[in-house]
Amino acid sequence: MKLKNYLVERFPTPLGSKVPEITLTFWIIKILSTGMGEDTSDFLVKQFGKAPAVVAGFFVLLLGLYLQFRFRTYNKWVYWFAVVIVSVFGTMAADVLHLGLGVPYVASTTFFLIALIFIFWLWNKTEGTLSIDSISTQRRELFYWATVMATFALGTAAGDMTAHTFNWGFLNSGIIFGVLFLLPGLAYLAFKFSPVVAFWISYVITRPFGASFADWFGADKVKGGQGYGFGGTALVLTVAILALVLSLGKEKPSVGN
Repeated sequence: MKLKNYLVERFPTPLGSKVPEITLTFWIIKILSTGMGEDTSDFLVKQFGKAPAVVAGFFVLLLGLYLQFRFRTYNKWVYWFAVVIVSVFGTMAADVLHLGLGVPYVASTTFFLIALIFIFWLWNKTEGTLSIDSISTQRRELFYWATVMATFALGTAAGDMTAHTFNWGFLNSGIIFGVLFLLPGLAYLAFKFSPVVAFWISYVITRPFGASFADWFGADKVKGGQGYGFGGTALVLTVAILALVLSLGKEKPSVGN
């Protein structure tokens, strides 16, 4: 009981939905954040080494999630800061399994896919819905961010799997994932496909979609990229994200059920 009271005091119950409205701008920022996270992670690991970068990334991740849970209402800067940090650390988590522990991309992709399916199953069993319009309680917010972290790790592993294991390369992988990203939305518009399922499928695919193009721009030419550098590419994407978040204005998502 004391722990529950402490958590309620530290992380008060949301006053409404703490997820932004799903618009075209939302999807653009989301895709840019995946690329920014991919190249930022690669840049930090290259500059400071795996262990220092992962440790620093973990603590910044905790800060981002702490701020997100502390706010009782949706705050665009806090929300997108948390998304970007999850993107960076999600890349690191997937890379640690392959580069640090030698786990094949196929195995890590499978692992994160199973983890994501389990989270979805538990979320739906517990709350009866996977709709992001219902993110208006602490528990649903926990499920939401657990899902977000799993999608970023899964997407990173899947993008690396297609680029390296399947030898599709960064550009071809990005194009293929771009097509796959659009399909759920088209199925929803044409065949009334479940909007919740369509959203989450597209959400998962944004990660390898954006990250593949970011790697294509940032990686050296000998590795199939354009050689612009991970740091420079990440900086450009960061500026674009800041400009788009600034343009959002004051959104007030409705209270979920």
